[in-house]
Amino acid sequence: MVIKRVSFIEAGSPGLHFFSKFPIPRLGTVLLPTILRERGYEVKAFIEDVAEPDWSFIESSDLVCISTITSTAIRAYGMAKRLKSLDIPVIMGGTHPTFLPDEALEYADFVIRGEGEHALVELLEYLEKGTPALTRIRGLSYRDRDGRKVHNPSRGFIQDLDSLPEPDFSLVHNWNPSNPYPVATSRGCPYDCTFCSVIRMFGRSYRFKSVEATLKELRYVASVSKATKFIVDDNFAASKKRAKEILRGMIAEGIKMRWSAQVRTDVARDPELLRLMADSGCHTLFIGFESINPRTLEAYNKKQNREDIISCIRTVKEHGIHIHGMFVLGADTDDVGAISETADFATGLGVDTVQLMILTPLPGTSVLQDMTKAGRLLHTDWSKYDAQHVVFRPRLMSPATLQIETFRAMGRFYSWRYILRHLARSDFHYAALGIFGKTAVHKSLKVSSAYLDDLGLNTQ
Repeated sequence: MVIKRVSFIEAGSPGLHFFSKFPIPRLGTVLLPTILRERGYEVKAFIEDVAEPDWSFIESSDLVCISTITSTAIRAYGMAKRLKSLDIPVIMGGTHPTFLPDEALEYADFVIRGEGEHALVELLEYLEKGTPALTRIRGLSYRDRDGRKVHNPSRGFIQDLDSLPEPDFSLVHNWNPSNPYPVATSRGCPYDCTFCSVIRMFGRSYRFKSVEATLKELRYVASVSKATKFIVDDNFAASKKRAKEILRGMIAEGIKMRWSAQVRTDVARDPELLRLMADSGCHTLFIGFESINPRTLEAYNKKQNREDIISCIRTVKEHGIHIHGMFVLGADTDDVGAISETADFATGLGVDTVQLMILTPLPGTSVLQDMTKAGRLLHTDWSKYDAQHVVFRPRLMSPATLQIETFRAMGRFYSWRYILRHLARSDFHYAALGIFGKTAVHKSLKVSSAYLDDLGLNTQ
């Protein structure tokens, strides 16, 4: 097989949510074409949440790679069917195909499970040259000559992250330099939150880029984009010593940029780290508080308590850093009162923005296993597995109550008072976010009503 042109597609989100306004690409969709471009292929990446794909280019490709998470899987499968009808080979990857490769193989020729940087290169070598044998490509799923599905042994995680190139966003179709710019400096997470699939995808131990490689990439992204840089690590401050070295390097080298990152509440226990974050341009910390219900925090295995959350919010705010608080509602220990209480808690402590998400039993998590065994799933329409729809029967409230009250609580937070307060401070950025949040809530309530009607659930 001759392969010259390869397209990469990241399937688009199924509906409106708070971050629809700020699409952040998954880095694999950019990193993998960067690797193939260095090997001489003509490549282009199409990220549906960023721009409408150029199907004339895609359909003239020799091979197409599609990345999908669970909520975009149905859209991704539709794309794969379209391409297969044109006899274009399709490779699928991402979290959803990793955990459900049998399902993905109903639509794709090959599935790459887990980290795909090495497996993809080996697969293309096989397709072009016949070596290495398919059976030797770890992390690959495919059908044999008799049509049986084969899942090769999993591949070990990449240990030397410095060996990977810097993702080249010029390969992204219609990429706008004003878009939030993602940067990854580590992979993995040692925690085991019950609703999270990260550890099965990227491992239970942290793997870090070196400080030198990280600074090199930050110098580069600061030079090519003035937009906010988003460090997509699951916990940028996993190693506080390393994080401080990076931040000191940014300050010493004069790397000027506005940046945000995901962290845990324990970041507040290190005032020096917070000071360095503020001095190096940190605008917002995205913090997975998940719940203010002590029993729910224990059920989620968060290894933090309500007092940790309160202390974290106050300490981070004292350093002039904004907070985006993320909460997951609907655990078996949550009643309806916990929903509005969460919104009031965030408002009272001055959290700048929030994301109130509905607990979603994703493939690869213990939550899905438990709910499947208990017969509590409402359906497996993956497009609704987006943390915006109830897809299971909660323990202490009805599905309709969890669905509607979560959005009402979002509206409670993004109130006219929120908008007017920021306008009075001439803080137009957050006033605009408030208006967008309010609009998104209004639309989501309408969609929720129709969704619940379709399921035959009482919306009252």
